[in-house]
Formats: sequence, C-alpha cells, structure tokens
Amino acid sequence: MKVIDIIKQAKESGQSRFSFELLPPLKGDGIEKIYGAIDSLMPYNPAFINITCHREEMKYTERPDGLIEKHIVRRRPGTVGVSAAIMRKYGVEVVPHVICGGQSRYDIEDALIDLDFLGIQNILALRGDAMHGDSRFRAHAEGYEHADELVKLVMEMNDGKFIDGEPDTQHNTDFCIGVAGYPEKHVESPNRLTDLGYLKQKVDAGAEYIVTQMCYDADTIIKFRDDCAKAGINAEILPGLKPFATKTQLTVLPHTFAVDLPQELVEKVMLCKNNNDVKKVGVEWAIKQGEALLKAGFPVLHFYTMTKTEQVKQIVENLWPLTRPTDTLSPRGEGKS
Repeated sequence: MKVIDIIKQAKESGQSRFSFELLPPLKGDGIEKIYGAIDSLMPYNPAFINITCHREEMKYTERPDGLIEKHIVRRRPGTVGVSAAIMRKYGVEVVPHVICGGQSRYDIEDALIDLDFLGIQNILALRGDAMHGDSRFRAHAEGYEHADELVKLVMEMNDGKFIDGEPDTQHNTDFCIGVAGYPEKHVESPNRLTDLGYLKQKVDAGAEYIVTQMCYDADTIIKFRDDCAKAGINAEILPGLKPFATKTQLTVLPHTFAVDLPQELVEKVMLCKNNNDVKKVGVEWAIKQGEALLKAGFPVLHFYTMTKTEQVKQIVENLWPLTRPTDTLSPRGEGKS
C-alpha cells in the first residue's frame, strides 16, 4: 500500500498510526540488529518503516612515506536490499530513502528500477548531506543539485519516461513520493519563508506527503502545518520526533540540524545526573508531544530511532490507546474492553 493511502486510511478511520526510521547496518555487519529493532515495535502495528541512504565518505590514511592518501569509502550500503528483506520478512511497507548526493541521475534511475522490480512503491526523495568535510553540498557531475529535480525524475518514470528517452516503454513505475520539511527551516536556508518556497517546489513537482525534520515543540510543528496551508503546499504532513537521549545532544542537535530546543526541555535535561535520566526525560517529553500532535489531528507520527528502539517502544506503548485500531489486540495481548 502507498504511504499516502495509509495516511488517508488513518484519517478516515480516526485511528492514528506511527512509523519509524532505521539505518542500514555498517558494512560487514549482518541484518540481525535491524530485525531485533523491528521485532520490538511490530506489536504496535507500524504503518511503515523508513530505511536511510548514506552517501560516500572521504577517508584519509597515512602512507609509509608519510604522505596522506585519500580514498572513497561507503560505510552503510544496502538500503535497497535491507528494504526488500524487511518487506519480505514482516509484510510491512518500507520507504527507502533516495538521495541526490554522490549519485548520477543514471545511478538513481537504476536504483528506482530495482525498487520497482521488488514491488516497493514508496520512496523518500532527498537531496542528502554534503560530503563529510565539505563546506557545502556538491552535486555529482551528472546528478541533481536539488530534491525537486529528483522528484521530477521519479514522476517522469511514473509517466513511463526514462532518461534515455526509450520510445517503446510498456511499463510505468508507480511510486508514492515523500519529501522532507523543516518546521524551523533547513540549516542552509536564509529564512523560513524561503524554505517554504523550496518545499512548495518539491510538492508542486509531485511529492504527496512531507516528513518533518525532528522538532521538539508541538506548537512549532502545528504552526508549520498552518504556514504550509497558507503557502499553498497541499500535502500531508507527518511530524518527525526523536527522543532526547544524551546530554551532549543539547549542543549537537542545534549545531547539526539547526533545531531550537525549548527551554523547559533544556532545564529538565540539565538537571539529569546521567544519560539514563536523560532518556527518561526524553520519553516523557515525546509522549507529551505525541499527545498534543495526535490531538491536533496529525494522522501519523514518525520516529527517528538510529536503530535504537527502546525509547520509541515506551513512547508508542503510552500513546497506544490513542492510536490502536479498535479491532486489534493491545500490546499486552488484552482484547477489547
């Protein structure tokens, strides 16, 4: 099922859902850790699972003669394979991330053809990050600079048009496209208004839903939805939540993602004696956020897990009475009352 249909179904039924995001394993690792993370959340009936995509990195090594040599490494390959494995094992919809960074348009088209062959209908189209160490994003010489260009490529494939312009196409892809949105603006955007303009370009190009960057203020996410509507951005919006887990995130998250942390959250975290206490605060804060967002009518809550699902499990378990379908069992195996 397409993500947009899952969202519509949740809205029509009045039963909200949740989704979550995982990282592919590091090169050389197996998939067991991924399965373990998924197993802990499957009792809560996730709507879909996102699988991130990671571009190449530059590695520097010292040669015997003392000179520094650089070469390309890929630490987390396998987005397509992991997505297919999850769908086959669990029967849950998957949303592989497709990025512009480090790929030619032909690389991207080939990956999309593979996804289509595997029966995967959903993707999240992203520009991706700059290569580690670069001051700005640099597109592949034969690639795309912006996510709206990627969305256009996918829409053309949905229309049966491919890069080489083959005239006798007999099969169209049928992808549902999601894109990223930024309640507090993208770190590279000069202001929120400009950032909304970039988001509108992606939606006008064919994106059907928006997953927000992590945000720790429910009111900010609600305002973002209202601002999108005023700007003519007609797409469903899924709030992105990441449970606070360590004290170092007080500085790392604002620096890396331009996230503004509410003062109340900052004060609670600063009072914690250790990261176990921080995790408890993170769970409590996310539950409070989730309740406010569900009450505001958001059909799906999306969780960034970094493949660590313990906190998300606690959050979803607490939100379960607000999200579970009336004809299913509770996570504890209890029937309907």
